[in-house]
Amino acid sequence: MRSARPARPAGATGGAGAARPDPPAGAPGEEPRLAVGGPVRSRLRRTLALALPVPVVGLVLLLASGRLTLPLDRIVTIEAKMASKRDFFENPEVRRILMKHGFRVHITSMGSRDIATQDVAGYDVVFPSGQPAADLITRERAKAGDPALTYRPFVSPIVLATYREYAETLDEAGIAEPQSAGTAGDSSEPLYYRLDMGKFLQQTKQGKRWDDLGIKKHGVHNGNKILAQTSDVCDSNSGGTYLGLVSFVWHGNDAPGNAKDADRYARDIKELLIEQGLPGSERAETYLSVDGKSIAPISVIYEHQFLAHQIRYEATHGTPDHGRVLLYPSTRFVTEPQLVALTKDGEQLGELVTKNPELQHKAMELGFRVRDATSGSTSDQLAAFLTERDIQVPVTSADDTKAVLPRLSLLERMIQAVGECPPPQKGAK
Repeated sequence: MRSARPARPAGATGGAGAARPDPPAGAPGEEPRLAVGGPVRSRLRRTLALALPVPVVGLVLLLASGRLTLPLDRIVTIEAKMASKRDFFENPEVRRILMKHGFRVHITSMGSRDIATQDVAGYDVVFPSGQPAADLITRERAKAGDPALTYRPFVSPIVLATYREYAETLDEAGIAEPQSAGTAGDSSEPLYYRLDMGKFLQQTKQGKRWDDLGIKKHGVHNGNKILAQTSDVCDSNSGGTYLGLVSFVWHGNDAPGNAKDADRYARDIKELLIEQGLPGSERAETYLSVDGKSIAPISVIYEHQFLAHQIRYEATHGTPDHGRVLLYPSTRFVTEPQLVALTKDGEQLGELVTKNPELQHKAMELGFRVRDATSGSTSDQLAAFLTERDIQVPVTSADDTKAVLPRLSLLERMIQAVGECPPPQKGAK
């Protein structure tokens, strides 16, 4: 039998760290226990809300509700270099979904070609906007013995964005024609046109100007030469891809086979691309935020940038923006943006973006053609999504020619020649 503990003198206190035994339930002198629940808990919450700073109140209430578990979930910060596809990762809803899965993405923004030609040490992922830049990175990594995994969550074709007055002028001149089959909404004001690339480039070669083509009939005066403006070919994937597309069309649907051909092809097309200079900024930002009808009436952008604008516009105004339209080149090239994972954390992000249904749906809402995670082909979700909102659905013609870009080394040679680019910086490692 355990001996009885001597009684503590009245008023005595234990020393530091002295244990104080709990009295048996119901024993004399037992301190009453407070059961927090029902009305009492509600009063406690109100009292805390008045007495404590807001962050402390939030923490206490989360603990009381059982919604906060300790230790807190680990949040991994992903260091990323991205070009135009940062549109996806900067979306607030995408950021929320990524945080829910334990990822925060810190983005360093630069052009696709800069991503490919600069050092990538210290980054978890890079996301150039097309395959040529991604191939440059993976090739250099392989040479250094550091292979990288690539992910293709969605695609977005290169398109020429313009305004209705210019599209209708091209239509009247027999250079473009409205898309009709498979569209929804008001077909009397088509959002999409098929552009005959050969005829369009001939206008530039012949020195034709918009006033020569009759743009004044549509209330616009523009004495500039007829051509499409791109972002700087030295920096951007869209600029380099359009260069390859123009070269392919101009040379009878042929790509250069050697360095000599590449140099000649570059000389042939230089004036078709740089007559009005090569802007440094991304064309979509100017096209969608400024009325550039008299400055840059046709800009080379990605399809998703235009569709995302139309989706936002329809949600706000109840109708699409009929003042802005797209020209789809008759010779087309679908860009293949590739997220290149350089670390294990980067691979986890790539898997999540490629396979997570929430993120795939959000990509569709941002205008991307989402790839099916199981088959690798693009799904029909985007067409259905646009149809539900009475936004016309773009279609491709079976008669269109698919462009073939030059081999990577030859494309790089042509970009250097046309853009007079500075020598590449330290290569991707």
